[in-house]
Amino acid sequence: MPIDLEYDLTGTLSPTVETAAYFVVAEAVTNAVKHAGTERIGVRVEGTDEEGTESVVVRVGGADPAGGGLAGLASRVEALDGRLSVDSPVGGPTTVRAQLPCG
Repeated sequence: MPIDLEYDLTGTLSPTVETAAYFVVAEAVTNAVKHAGTERIGVRVEGTDEEGTESVVVRVGGADPAGGGLAGLASRVEALDGRLSVDSPVGGPTTVRAQLPCG
């Protein structure tokens, strides 16, 4: 499955934040391949915002925001004082955004 990857980082992340970002992307992509019926996946890692957070954004086909995989990701992100949001309108695309503290 084609994956479009964009990233806009100017520095390095802590190993803890890198690991959380990896799991967010890995789980979202795995779920998309298994369940979404999409033809393309977009992954974007955005630079630090004014709150000192890094954002990992994955856009895929449909997803169930209450699904077990996404709930597990939310717990992992929240353990780092981050936020995970899922926007999944009927017909897609779903956007999974993890905001991870970098400071």
